[in-house]
Amino acid sequence: MSNKTILRYTANQRTNHWLVAILFFMAALSGLALFHPALFWLSNLFGGGPWTRILHPFMGVLMFLLFLGLVFRFWRANFFIDNDWKWLRRIDRVLVNDEESVPPVGKYNAGQKMLFWTLLLCMLGLLFTGLVIWRAYFSAYFGITVIRWAMLLHALAGFVLILSIIIHIYAGLWIKGSISAMMHGWVSRAWAKKHHELWYREVTRDEPAERPITKKG
Repeated sequence: MSNKTILRYTANQRTNHWLVAILFFMAALSGLALFHPALFWLSNLFGGGPWTRILHPFMGVLMFLLFLGLVFRFWRANFFIDNDWKWLRRIDRVLVNDEESVPPVGKYNAGQKMLFWTLLLCMLGLLFTGLVIWRAYFSAYFGITVIRWAMLLHALAGFVLILSIIIHIYAGLWIKGSISAMMHGWVSRAWAKKHHELWYREVTRDEPAERPITKKG
């Protein structure tokens, strides 16, 4: 750590994140191509309909496995503390960029934590339902009713996942410095203190904030 910047993400963490992002877009586009005839033209990106059907589940499984790398790295930082619930109750102040009026948070705020657990649940849902409807290997072991329900839940999980990623991208663009942190790994001390004061004080060993902090457990 230098005098002016703080390391937020290592090179391995950033690489892991961007590989998941690339695979998400590939799996999402191929999934949309298979979801509705009006979107079938997207299959041209993957060599046509047969190749899209073949590649989609493999890309999905690989995306899930790489996402687990992010889960193992960051799950501890995504547990909720008391200040997160207080932060949510003052979300109106956050939306007007008045973060000095809300309780300080750790490496991730409550919105980011909610997104993390939503992504994990969606990924798990996509994995298990995807295995059920994977015609080449597993669907023969299930009845038609199970397969139909799995297809419906797979589409629902995919829809929620796509919406969540859109929110994730928007938030990253809205909070200046977030995209740069995932590109280069470093953030300024001012950025860290403004948006994630508890994490800032943890990594800098700065004096504790004057505001009382209560942590569950």
